[in-house]
Amino acid sequence: MSDPTRIGRFTAPADRDIVVFLLGARINTLTAVRSWAPVIAGFRRMMRELRADPDSGLLGHLVLPRPPRRLTVVQYWESPEKLYAYAADPDRQHRPMWTDFYRRTQAAGDHIGIWHETYIVPAGFHESVYVNMPRFGLGKAIGSAPIDRHTDRAADRLRGTRPNRGQQISPSRPGGGGRRR
Repeated sequence: MSDPTRIGRFTAPADRDIVVFLLGARINTLTAVRSWAPVIAGFRRMMRELRADPDSGLLGHLVLPRPPRRLTVVQYWESPEKLYAYAADPDRQHRPMWTDFYRRTQAAGDHIGIWHETYIVPAGFHESVYVNMPRFGLGKAIGSAPIDRHTDRAADRLRGTRPNRGQQISPSRPGGGGRRR
């Protein structure tokens, strides 16, 4: 059952680093079911595994409506370290699936493509607004609060947690987070 619509304007806090991980697949040859069905099934297994483990670091996800032949998932992670740990763990679903994908691709060709993009967004450098929406996206993943006079505009929501002018974000922080100087 889907979440009920919340009437009003809401925003997710921007007081923490967020990792936005986009991943997807594109079926290049519809008739090559043996090449692409295991990948789609693997995506489902990974999501079940991550949802069942609250310590995995996955904060939330959403599956985007898919045009024919494409699957896209948006994931929100608490840190790049937790994302990388999941991806590299040989006892979790991702690593064996990745190995199997490469083996199948070498044997069967280019019947399916996969992709991902990772964005590490420091605290104060993301903002959101949800108007008359059910809990959704980042607001569903980390929570949201009603918009008030201090968070009325996007600039206000960003200004509330961003470093002041003259402060810099350090790219050297492990995990790419961003430390205020």
